[in-house]
Amino acid sequence: MKILVTGTAGFIGNALSLRLLERGDEVVGIDNLNDYYDVQLKRDRRDRLLAHRNYTDIECNLEDAATISATFKQHAPQRVVNLAAQAGVRYSLQNPQAYVSSNLVGFVNILEACRHHNVEHLVYASSSSVYGANTSMPFSVHNNVDHPLSLYAASKKANELLAHTYSHLYRLPTTGLRFFTVHGPWGRPDMALFLFTKAILAGQPIDVFNHGKHRRDFTYIDDIVEGVVRTLDRVATIDPQWDSAAPAPATSSAPYRLYNIGSNNPIELMRYIETLEKCLGRVAEKNFLPMQAGDVPATYADVDALIDDVGYKPATSIEDGNARFVEWYKAYYRIK
Repeated sequence: MKILVTGTAGFIGNALSLRLLERGDEVVGIDNLNDYYDVQLKRDRRDRLLAHRNYTDIECNLEDAATISATFKQHAPQRVVNLAAQAGVRYSLQNPQAYVSSNLVGFVNILEACRHHNVEHLVYASSSSVYGANTSMPFSVHNNVDHPLSLYAASKKANELLAHTYSHLYRLPTTGLRFFTVHGPWGRPDMALFLFTKAILAGQPIDVFNHGKHRRDFTYIDDIVEGVVRTLDRVATIDPQWDSAAPAPATSSAPYRLYNIGSNNPIELMRYIETLEKCLGRVAEKNFLPMQAGDVPATYADVDALIDDVGYKPATSIEDGNARFVEWYKAYYRIK
């Protein structure tokens, strides 16, 4: 297939694009290489794709409606995976406009392009952050998610609402994927695994928020990619059992689906750090701090819908995931 992927210089978008290219798909990639974090890392990720003859690279912002439309018209992708977004819960407190521009305006431009260019299926990144103030565990796609705790989370919830509207009005099949704390090689420098590894190797203290009592459903990058590919290949359909008198949140009378992609195995932050310390052969100096604004104390994915519909459940352990990350980190930054 010809598949358009946004965010191809990003963590998940890059890994997904490589997987699609390796299985023989043609990939049209969009990224703006913004400076939210190390641009060189993004360029190095992109270089992995440029080596493939079936990859076409386009550098632009999602907010550029004219270029987005022209790209769809020229390349006529059959399916689309939208992974480009302004990421980060904490940064959304500092720069809310970035989230409105990329995650809302940009996403509408993708929806419009899919609508007007006969795209067969749009898969897009949502986030476990949408569960917000929910405390009922594990988080299910059947839960109410109307109480976000950050603008980032609200923007992702808005993506789900916008997608449903297009699925209803234009019969555009859409699938939203709620990712749970993705980690692994080529990851984001603003995330805990990267920050901890850098600090521990430099002999500097690490900031441990919520006094280490956070619980996160850490999910390895390859498991995320497998979930994206499987859902991409299964075009969203109408749920014939959907009842407007008791509306289920994750399906619809429109071709619309929502899935969690998580390990289904929440780990306390202190255990995660201990696992990383073993991989590095060093003990971290820890600076214990209270929970930050916008954070949630725990995440835990119910993946029953993913198992039922596409036959998949993430399975990589944090021990294996952290070991692979440390191996990559030392090689990438030439650390012996």
